[in-house]
Amino acid sequence: MTDDVYEHDTAPDGTGGRTRTVVVCGVGAVTAQGATATALWEGVRAGYSAIGPVRGMPMEGYGTDIGGEVQSELAPGYDYLAAFGGREREPAVDFALAAAQEALAQADLDAVPADRWGVSFGSCNGGLRSAEKLARRARAGGAPEDDGRHYLLVPPHAIAEALSSAFGLKGPSLSVNTACASGANAIAHAVESIRSGHSDAMLVGGSDAFTETAWAGFSSLQSLSSKPAAPYSKDRDGLSLGEGAGMLVLAEESVARAAGAPILAEVLGYGLSADGYHATAPHPKGEGAARAIRGALRSSGLTPEDVGYINGHGTGTAKNDSAESNAVRAALGEAAERTPLSSSKSMIGHLLGAAGAVEAIVTVQALVEQIAPPTANFTGVDPKCGLDAVPDAGRPLAMDAALSNNFAFAGANACVAFGRPDARRFTAEVPPAGEKVVVTGFAAITAAGTGADALWRAWREGSPLGAQEDGLRVARADFDPAAHFSPAERRRVDRLGQLAVASCRVALEHAGLTADERVGVVLGTGLGPMRSIEDFLQPVLDICPSYGSPAVFPNTVFNAAAGQVAMNVGAKGPTSTVTTGHAAGASALTVAYDLLLQGRADAVLCPAVEDLSPGVLEAYRGLPLFGDEGYTLSEGGIALVLERESSALARGARVLAEFAGHTTTCDAQGIGRWDAEGEGVERAMRGALAHAGVRPGELTGIWANAAGLERADGPERLAAGRLEGAGSVPVHTPKRTLGEPAGAGAQLAAVLALTGWDNGLDSGPVLINSSSLGGTHISLVLRPARPATEN
Repeated sequence: MTDDVYEHDTAPDGTGGRTRTVVVCGVGAVTAQGATATALWEGVRAGYSAIGPVRGMPMEGYGTDIGGEVQSELAPGYDYLAAFGGREREPAVDFALAAAQEALAQADLDAVPADRWGVSFGSCNGGLRSAEKLARRARAGGAPEDDGRHYLLVPPHAIAEALSSAFGLKGPSLSVNTACASGANAIAHAVESIRSGHSDAMLVGGSDAFTETAWAGFSSLQSLSSKPAAPYSKDRDGLSLGEGAGMLVLAEESVARAAGAPILAEVLGYGLSADGYHATAPHPKGEGAARAIRGALRSSGLTPEDVGYINGHGTGTAKNDSAESNAVRAALGEAAERTPLSSSKSMIGHLLGAAGAVEAIVTVQALVEQIAPPTANFTGVDPKCGLDAVPDAGRPLAMDAALSNNFAFAGANACVAFGRPDARRFTAEVPPAGEKVVVTGFAAITAAGTGADALWRAWREGSPLGAQEDGLRVARADFDPAAHFSPAERRRVDRLGQLAVASCRVALEHAGLTADERVGVVLGTGLGPMRSIEDFLQPVLDICPSYGSPAVFPNTVFNAAAGQVAMNVGAKGPTSTVTTGHAAGASALTVAYDLLLQGRADAVLCPAVEDLSPGVLEAYRGLPLFGDEGYTLSEGGIALVLERESSALARGARVLAEFAGHTTTCDAQGIGRWDAEGEGVERAMRGALAHAGVRPGELTGIWANAAGLERADGPERLAAGRLEGAGSVPVHTPKRTLGEPAGAGAQLAAVLALTGWDNGLDSGPVLINSSSLGGTHISLVLRPARPATEN
């Protein structure tokens, strides 16, 4: 992408000079139908089911041997292994790169400069197939000495950074892991990035490859069908797994038109919600899903009668299909009986985290060609579903708007609304101008103990926390789950979820807030549920797939902890789980900020949680990044409560700080690599200050990302030194004492900054930096709450 002089219509504060319309300019797909979006659409439109025998994995012990397997030979042009000297490719990365290459070629938006392009990527499993292969090689013995460097392919955010690097995209980089709704959530967050003015174009989508974990997990739940899935049918008996990727190019409309890009559809709006009901089963009446659909209608300016077609979640399981049908009826009322609802999963399988993106492409093509695609394998109407499933053959259909539904484990629901670009414009309510985002509560569970005071004392005392564990210094969270959970509750919730729920309960109490349907949860985790994945996978690898535990499997999805928060505290508003590596907590805060300014919620819980499992520590020891003395890896659960200022003041809340601005950038140097001169860090810092309207010299502190890794600390130091007027601003490096809590660094710094204002630190705006190991940088600005008379 170009860096030439470029005009865009954002206001200086970064919020956008007007209401920005987001359009789809390109699509790309890799599925069982073929290696292009054209192959996907032609197969789906014709009702052809590409679900068949799986050849690429041993299939003994899974209860079925069929799925939507990618058969195409792929040759992405970008060598992502070169950045770290890897040898074995990861299929989820290859799928994403191939689909992205197609989408970008169709969009042809080369005039947009690199720093105005972003990536929003969704996945359920990320590079988990690479982790499984590493584990098998380790068990077999004789693995190459440097095999551990392939752990860099495992985190979901590695795929987002591979996409940024492959195509030179240096704007926001985000990875989302809301299980089967990941691709849809990625679209939603990309829309907000463009609407807020942080980017002009976004490469967005999802990718997932077949993994032993997924096959054994769904087998353990007895969810897989022995024949191609038959969603909404009377005798359906389960789902068919699929693999692949879908990528879309989204752009601000005026940018797309100026470039002469094709405009396939408009993204009218979206809705997100949490069931707060069960770890795997949807609410039987579809209450949470109905809230997501209503949210999509409301944000798009649509009435139920405006919806011409719904691309349904339609997995083929008894509970999901009936719950979705109930949700559609609850959201659309009488119009539901007249609205075609079909499932693409009947023809490509369930692509997990990629499903939302691939099915969005099908929805867009349905609008382009004015055809409602069919549900294949249909055997007759189930009275528990009963809606028009467009059985077997596509149907010509005049429509101006369509919805795409995706619902996931842990009760994460998403619905995205698309419209024909040449159709009448739908008018949505515009959020009020001048709204602010404030902090009203926080909680910290860390190696220093429980509470902000313990954290503050440990930092001020200056004695590094933690101890050596086989060559890596580790600081464990001082956490007793018995103080927060009954024995029965502890059995259902893994340690990651326990840290999330406990920190959110304390943060809500600190804020004086009771959670409800207007309170959301956006959780950040860089490491995710690796302990549960290890516990589930070990017997699968050591014995056979049938030894996978159905009790453990639900906790193997990254958003399980956010689902536990929703279930345990009642926060049923918009939910998402972001996994932007060591910057995941900061990423969660930026997502929550945008949701609040759009009026999607009154408050959002933002926990950042990390659990250091044996496998995680083994991976860190195997990576060529962590040999520096003084580096400590820590764990914990740290939560902030963010609110719209108007909501906080209306309930008489104590406002602790204003979250004044943020910016995310990417170095685009390759997996595991930074720009040595700190160019990306500098852009993030300057962008956040501009967004907040703060000059560098007005800062009273910079809370650095520095944690004792010179390859990361050095570039940040150079970048901070180039901020004019900030030479005398104190730079705080708490991670050098408290350890790096992986993705919870931003929350750690925020709690210390807020506590510091009450303990002698200068009271004024502060800059908080957070970075991933692969060159994604996020800077946030907090400033003390202003008296009501100044607002």
